[in-house]
Amino acid sequence: MARHNFRKLEIWKDGISFVSDNYKLTKTFPADERFNLMSQMNRCAVSIPSNISEGSAKSSDKHFKIYLETSLGSAYEWETQLEIANNENYISQEKYSELISKIQSLQKRIGKFIDRLS
Repeated sequence: MARHNFRKLEIWKDGISFVSDNYKLTKTFPADERFNLMSQMNRCAVSIPSNISEGSAKSSDKHFKIYLETSLGSAYEWETQLEIANNENYISQEKYSELISKIQSLQKRIGKFIDRLS
């Protein structure tokens, strides 16, 4: 039985929603990015809620925190990839602003959750 019910965690719910936002975005990328930036962004986005749920099964907050830190790292990695996509003009400024705001908000909330476990 999971120590934390990941389905009740807002950071997990928002992570799941974020994956959908990411897939909608990466589907618009050029075909030659399919196995490069698109694939990397998809893996990072999926990693965010996946590590939250996997870590929730751990028997201690110390171990759960390790998975949350991995999730947070994936969120920062995704933000960097968004910058690359923006620099390559794969996205509009409006979409960039929307997604940078979402990922930074999620990063802050994951960080605060980690701090509460310490």
